Amino acid sequence: MTDQLSPSEVDSSDSVRYAVDGTVATITFDNPARGNAMDQAMQVRYGDLLGKASADPGIRAVVVTGAGRSFCPGADLGLLEGISAGGATAPEHEGFRNVLAAAYADVPVVAAINGGCAGLGFVIACAADVRFAAAGAKFTTAFARRGLIAEYGVAKLLPELVGRGRALDLLLSGRTFTAEQAHEYGLVQEIVPAEELAARAKAYATELATHSAPRSMALIKRQVLREADLSLEDSAREATALMLESFAHPELSEGLASWNERRTPDFPPYRGV
Repeated sequence: MTDQLSPSEVDSSDSVRYAVDGTVATITFDNPARGNAMDQAMQVRYGDLLGKASADPGIRAVVVTGAGRSFCPGADLGLLEGISAGGATAPEHEGFRNVLAAAYADVPVVAAINGGCAGLGFVIACAADVRFAAAGAKFTTAFARRGLIAEYGVAKLLPELVGRGRALDLLLSGRTFTAEQAHEYGLVQEIVPAEELAARAKAYATELATHSAPRSMALIKRQVLREADLSLEDSAREATALMLESFAHPELSEGLASWNERRTPDFPPYRGV
């Protein structure tokens, strides 16, 4: 998805590449020596890049994907072996913020799952707002089969996506399942032929960036994150307060004008205020 970008628009450091095309940024895991497995430096860079995209008023959507045949198979097993042997430093307690950066970002994040998606990579995919997968891509939670627990908040994310029973099935068994099954479970929104995945994810992200107000998308993401734990009455009360506040912002008048004039909206950038 970055082949047509100029060198000045591409940052390729630390095995996590960042490219910008118009209002859409693409983050690509690219660690071929380890099949896109992530060490702590890659996790930090991923979190930093999503923070960068979220803070940039010119970026209105993000696509996260992997280079080659893998999305992200999880943490680098060499790192885990070092921790097990006492020869490496365990992750920081607040390191989950990098893994879950998509959930915290003000911009919508689309995961384009091009291949193997496991463990930590599975959590990264679950934290995205929308998931597209290449036909035949393989998934596994993997944690129980490595003697680990459900890491980085996936014990909350996964039941919300697929239901408690299916989430426990996938977490307890650690079994491998396909993109087609992931779609059946509700984990993945679309299955796309592998050769069309990048274009489809980019087109969807561009549609969001073009037609949806950045402020609206940011606040809706926060609503979904917060209101899931509220009662229906409290959720409606908070939403009403936000709705009344939104009447005073320019997005509403522009949304109405663009609809009435049958044109593409020109929403102002959102700066997190």
